[in-house]
Amino acid sequence: MATTDQAGVTTGTAVPGGAPAQGVFPPFDSTSFAPQLIWLALIFGALYLLMSRLALPRVEKILEVRRARIAGDLDEASAMQQKAQAASVAYDKTLTDAKGKAQTLAQQMRDQLAAESDTRRKSLEADLSSKLVAAEASIAQTKAQAMTHVGDIATQAAADIVRHITGKPVDEQAIARAMAATKTV
Repeated sequence: MATTDQAGVTTGTAVPGGAPAQGVFPPFDSTSFAPQLIWLALIFGALYLLMSRLALPRVEKILEVRRARIAGDLDEASAMQQKAQAASVAYDKTLTDAKGKAQTLAQQMRDQLAAESDTRRKSLEADLSSKLVAAEASIAQTKAQAMTHVGDIATQAAADIVRHITGKPVDEQAIARAMAATKTV
């Protein structure tokens, strides 16, 4: 329908060229279904051939390469894990061996030190024992020597006591004879 405004311009919804306007959307126009279906089939077939011959093989190659890479990475990771486990077992064995050697060395050192200590102790005991025997002999000799002077000291002490009590001079020979007489009794 056409309308004219004040400037003389005609506006409206009419189709150019004077054809009357149709109210049907072209894809839904039932008169054009057959050509549309033919074009759909041709374009679908062309796209199918294009996809099946070019695009899908490339995608399949990419997926296969990725699968192979992932499988290789998993195999490599598995091999690395086995190596790590083997290294761990070897480390544990080495550590156990080292601990055993350390304990053996420590026991040997303890035994050696105990033997040296025992030898020193026995040497010191023998030295002390010989010094003790020498000291006892010296004491016995000093005691015997002192005992020989005990009689003289006792005689002198008895003479001094008698002199102090009586106030008179004493015959030391008489006191010595008296003491000798008491020894035999």
